[in-house]
Amino acid sequence: MTWTSTPTTRPAMSKPAVAIVDAETAGNVGTIARAMKNFGFEELLLVDPPYLGRDSEAYGFAGHAREDILPEARELSFDALVSEFHTVGFTAITNEDATSHTRFPFRTPAELGDSLRDVEAPTALVFGRERVGLTNDELARIDEVGSIPASDDYPVMNLGQSATVALYELRDLAMSETQLPDVERHRADEAEIEQFYEHASEFLDAVDYPAEKQAKTMRMLRRMLGRTHPTGREINTVHGLLRRAETQLPEDD
Repeated sequence: MTWTSTPTTRPAMSKPAVAIVDAETAGNVGTIARAMKNFGFEELLLVDPPYLGRDSEAYGFAGHAREDILPEARELSFDALVSEFHTVGFTAITNEDATSHTRFPFRTPAELGDSLRDVEAPTALVFGRERVGLTNDELARIDEVGSIPASDDYPVMNLGQSATVALYELRDLAMSETQLPDVERHRADEAEIEQFYEHASEFLDAVDYPAEKQAKTMRMLRRMLGRTHPTGREINTVHGLLRRAETQLPEDD
C-alpha cells in the first residue's frame, strides 16, 4: 500500500490529526483507527509504519475505519510531522518538576481539550511505540506534552488503550454538537422538578417532620437533585413513592 506525502492544506481550527510513530504491530494501528472513527477523528498520519496491507491485522482491528480512515492514512517523516503541525506528544513517563523540560510541563487529555480549542494551526496528537513510546529526542521537538493520569504502581498503558482514552477525552474537538450525545436533553423540566419540591414539602408537613428542620432538609434535597439531573421518569417515580406513602398515613380526626 502507498500513501501520499504531499502536505494537506486545511482550514484553521480543523479537527486534530492522529499520528502514530514507529508502531510495531499493525493491530495497534487498526485499533487506533477504530477509536478515531468512534470519536470523530478523520486524519491518520503514520511515521515509519509496519506493513498495513488489507490482509494485515490492521484491517481486522479497524472495524468501520477500514473503509476510510485506514486506507486514506498518510505516511510522512517525523521531520515533516513537527514542521507541518502543532504537535501534542503523549507519554506515560513524565518529569515531576521544571528541572527538565523534555517531559514537563504536561497536561491531561481533559486539560488539553480546553487549550487546543485556541490553537489555530493544524494540530496532531502524537503517539509513540508500544514498548518505549516517544523518545526524549522526539519529545524535545514536540510543542506540548500530554499524559493520562494512571496508578504510580503501573502508569504505562498499551498503545491502543492510551490512544483510545485520549481520543475519548478530546472528542469535543472532533465531533460537532449535533454528534455529541446531549446528556441534558433527558433532564426533567424545571417545572416538573419544582412540583416535586412542593410535593416533598407537603409530605414533610403530613408526617409531622419537625418544622425547624424542614427548610434545611428541603435545601439538602434540592442540592442532591441538582447534582443528579433527574429525568422526567425519575421525578414521576419519586412522586409516586410519596403518593404511596401518603396513602399509608393514618386519617386525620
